[in-house]
Amino acid sequence: FFILAPMMLWLNTDYIGYRPVPIRGFVILQLFIGVFSFYYHMTLSYAGQLLDELSILWTLCISYGFWFPVRYFPSFIKNREQFLTFVATVMVTSTLMSFVKPALNAYILNCVAFHLLYLAFLEVRSSPAVKRAAWTMTFWWVVAIGCWLVDKFFCGFCQRLNFCYLHSFWHVLINMALLHCITLILFFDIYHDLPSSEPSMEYWPSSNFPLALPYVKIQKPPKWCC
Repeated sequence: FFILAPMMLWLNTDYIGYRPVPIRGFVILQLFIGVFSFYYHMTLSYAGQLLDELSILWTLCISYGFWFPVRYFPSFIKNREQFLTFVATVMVTSTLMSFVKPALNAYILNCVAFHLLYLAFLEVRSSPAVKRAAWTMTFWWVVAIGCWLVDKFFCGFCQRLNFCYLHSFWHVLINMALLHCITLILFFDIYHDLPSSEPSMEYWPSSNFPLALPYVKIQKPPKWCC
């Protein structure tokens, strides 16, 4: 969280010229997730667990609010402002529910991840050029969820093997999946709203590197990118 989030800003300078507020806000929230996650795993306190899970929930909700495609809005939502109000209501309700039934948080977050995967593959069908990022995101997400499930339901078995690191792996892997997911969202945000700019998916340090990080490059930047 403390390394990949700032790198996202550094790599996606073209997109920052287009919509600076959402991506900067996302990166700041990513840093909060890192801080709260560190606090929780250092203290293993109830407050730390809530802060850790709620920071992830807030990040997802704010990402939905800013980047969810207009064409997928429910029929009762007429514009982005109404959708932001709807998302804020859901976020506040979910936050309050966390104090009543904290165990639901993890399942809700994983359900949201399923929805993000579904949306990503809907979009990928319209632009095969980004398939690599989509499949890489799916791979990291599947492995991360596998680590989470084994850690949750087979914790005793892992302890007998003296291998108690799966939850740590989950944090690292889900962050990699999230980086690819958000980059896909950035790409399609420009691809649909400003197709004349010809956005492309690039990889750092190179496309041949197995663990290359994706970023969005605008081939024909309008004046706001200059």
